[in-house]
Amino acid sequence: MRIAFMGTPEFAVPTLDALVAAGHELAAVYSQPPRPAGRGKGLRPSPVQARAEALGIEVRTPSTLRGEAERSDFAALDVDVAVVAAYGLILPTPILEAPKRGCLNVHGSILPRWRGAAPIHRAILAGDGETGITIMGMERGLDTGPIYAVRRTSIDGKTAGELTEELAAIGAAMMVDVLDRLPSLTPEPQPEDGITYAAKIEKEEARLDFTQAAAAVERQIRAFNPAPGAFFEFQSERIKILTAVIGDLEGEPGLVLDHGLAIACGEGSIVPGLVQRAGRGVMAPSEMLRGFVIPAGTKLA
Repeated sequence: MRIAFMGTPEFAVPTLDALVAAGHELAAVYSQPPRPAGRGKGLRPSPVQARAEALGIEVRTPSTLRGEAERSDFAALDVDVAVVAAYGLILPTPILEAPKRGCLNVHGSILPRWRGAAPIHRAILAGDGETGITIMGMERGLDTGPIYAVRRTSIDGKTAGELTEELAAIGAAMMVDVLDRLPSLTPEPQPEDGITYAAKIEKEEARLDFTQAAAAVERQIRAFNPAPGAFFEFQSERIKILTAVIGDLEGEPGLVLDHGLAIACGEGSIVPGLVQRAGRGVMAPSEMLRGFVIPAGTKLA
C-alpha cells in the first residue's frame, strides 16, 4: 500500500518502523519543522524526521498545510492512505480527502474519552484505571472520526513516559493489522456518551499542589514524568520529583515531615523516590539532601 506518514514525536516512530517492516511503500513522511533545542538552541529535527531520514525516506516539514502549494504537493503523492500519529498540525479538508482510503490516526486513548492533545497525561491525572489505543478514521472534528480498532491496557502506576512507550508499540502493531484488513473493515461511529477532552499540558500544571490528597499528588508526579517534570520550589530553585510513593505520615499540606523529604499533603503524604535539581542529574533524595538541606519542618510552596 502506498502511504504518506505524518508524525512528530518519539511516540510515532514505532508506527513508522512497523509500516516499513511490513513492506508498505512510504511515499513521504511529514513532520513538524525542526525546533530550537539544547543549550545552544540549534535546530533539532523531530524524532520522526530523524528516523525517516535514516531510513532514506523523503521528509517534508511544512509549518502549515493550509496553503495551496502544500495541498497540491500532498495530493500529487497519490497515496492510498495517510497514517497519522501525533503529527501536531491540523489537517484541512483537502488533505483529509486526498488519500484514496482516507487518513487513519493512532490515538492514545479509548475514544471518545480523552479526545485532544494530551490523552496519556490526562488519563493518569484523572486516576483512570485503564487507557489504550484507538485506530480512527480522521474527519474535520477533533478526534471525532469512526473507530476501526481499540486495544486496552492497564495504567497501573505507570509514568507518562512508560505508558507512552507501551502505547506506541501497541499502536504500531494495530495500525499494520488494520491496514492489512482495511478493505474488509467497516468502522463504527464513536459513542455519544463518555466524551472528554485532553487539553494541551501547560508547564505551570506541573507545579505540585500539596493541598490535594497524596493520591492526586502522586498521579501528578507520574503524569509529568519525564516532561515537564512535577516540581516544587525551595530557596527560589525548582526541585523536580520524578517518582514517589504515598506515605502514612500526616501534617499541614506542604510541610516537610522528616529528614527523608516526606511531604504532607491535603490527605496523607508523599515520599519522593527520585528527584532532580535544576541543571543536575536525577538522584535519590538522600543524595540530594547531603549537599542541599531541606530541613524537617520546612513549608514548601
